[in-house]
Amino acid sequence: MKIEKNKIVFTAIILCVVLFIGSYAVIALGEEEETTIDNNQIPIPELEEGQKEYGSKLEALDDLKEERELTAPSVYPDHMVDDKGYFNPDYMEYEKQRIIDSLYNEGNIDFELGTYRKSIENMERPTSDAKEEHQTDPETITEPEANTMELGLEHQLFFASNPLENENLMTQNTDAFIYARVDGTQTVRNNYRLQMRLTRDALINGRTVWRNTPIYGFVSFKPNRTVIEIENINHNPVRLNAFDLQDGSEGIYIENSFRGEATQEIVGDVVDDINIVGVPQVSGVKRIFQRNNRSIKVTVNDNYQLILKPIL
Repeated sequence: MKIEKNKIVFTAIILCVVLFIGSYAVIALGEEEETTIDNNQIPIPELEEGQKEYGSKLEALDDLKEERELTAPSVYPDHMVDDKGYFNPDYMEYEKQRIIDSLYNEGNIDFELGTYRKSIENMERPTSDAKEEHQTDPETITEPEANTMELGLEHQLFFASNPLENENLMTQNTDAFIYARVDGTQTVRNNYRLQMRLTRDALINGRTVWRNTPIYGFVSFKPNRTVIEIENINHNPVRLNAFDLQDGSEGIYIENSFRGEATQEIVGDVVDDINIVGVPQVSGVKRIFQRNNRSIKVTVNDNYQLILKPIL
């Protein structure tokens, strides 16, 4: 009997192993293969349930299910939530105060006497005389229109005005002595530009101009002087004249023969006053300045010291 029991146990174990191998093979080998795209065609999923067909639009509309809005119940009691849905434990007190204020504003209750006031319908209506008192004259009605017209005219005149600049105020905000020097040896003629630089910080028209700032002036000639006028510094308009640091006079000292030639030409003009037939009359003094202003060249040495002063 013992031998038969061992055979039965061994046979049962072998049977279990065979069943396990068979079930595993079915599970592993029975999986569906992945869908592949053949001939560049996208696979279309199969619908399990067919689409329901309706005979008319009315049947389709009737078959639509209405979606109801579901609101969660409030955590707080209703008497502690205000109109906006915010929790306020003192909401009832505020609501009582609001009702009392509304009654007081309506004016139907006289709190001092403890009685109700008369309604508006029972109150005496004003007579025609009282109405006439409240009516205003047409002259008083037109006053606001006249005031608006005056304001509009003043507004237009304000923007159309062209106020003059206060030159005295400009000079008050400018240093009396502004020290500068010629930047490099330069040869200039009439209306040529001369380059200079500041040797010290200066206050010009209320603005601080730092040392070594380049300054440009335009040249003109006088007898024995080269006049320099500055009209712009750092894109800000100014009115400055250059003075010689050595003699303190306006412009740079140069030697020319304007005065001598002018004297000779004046004497010649006196002689030319005698009219001679066939001889043209030409002003000699005018001819001097035209000729000399075109031909004169002035060489200004480097680091020539100048003083700039505002034009008064």
